[in-house]
Amino acid sequence: MKVEEISNTCNRITNEISKAVIGKQDILLKMMAAFLSSGGHVLLEDFPGLAKTLIANSFSIALGLNFKRIQFTPDLLPGEITGGYIFNSRQNEFIFRKGPLFTNILLADEINRASPKTQSALLEAMQEFQVSIEGESHQLPAPFIVIATQNPIEYEGTFPLPEAQLDRFLIRLSVGYPSVVEEQEILSRRS
Repeated sequence: MKVEEISNTCNRITNEISKAVIGKQDILLKMMAAFLSSGGHVLLEDFPGLAKTLIANSFSIALGLNFKRIQFTPDLLPGEITGGYIFNSRQNEFIFRKGPLFTNILLADEINRASPKTQSALLEAMQEFQVSIEGESHQLPAPFIVIATQNPIEYEGTFPLPEAQLDRFLIRLSVGYPSVVEEQEILSRRS
């Protein structure tokens, strides 16, 4: 692809996302740049209610990719995101049931609310684009992109992400509050 074609495609995608997300062009462009790189995972950090989830969902729709969302909670177990083997009594064997990691775009919502053990279940997937369960490796679909959201560390009930996991993200962005003009546009679209 030529540079002009890539630029036009990026503009088309960000314009499509802008139908749902008011403002935040700089965030959208930085995320597009991350996605264009191989394995460009993105960490969106800010307070609740600032459209982090909407941005992630809008990207998957605009790109036409499979999308799954995992709401990270303190009681979420690693196997609930990776999947695992279950016994099929009809065939009298164990079969692999894929977890929500098996998608193109994964929204890891409020990733810092999960325990460190569950957070670490993402590490192999983000780095190797595969999941290992009971000694078997299972390839993730391509592309595989994690868009994680997290609340500020000072929020109650959060676990800081370990340095090894932070290194898996190509960029870390703060969404920020909308401007007065953007807030007015949000309100006018809602009425």
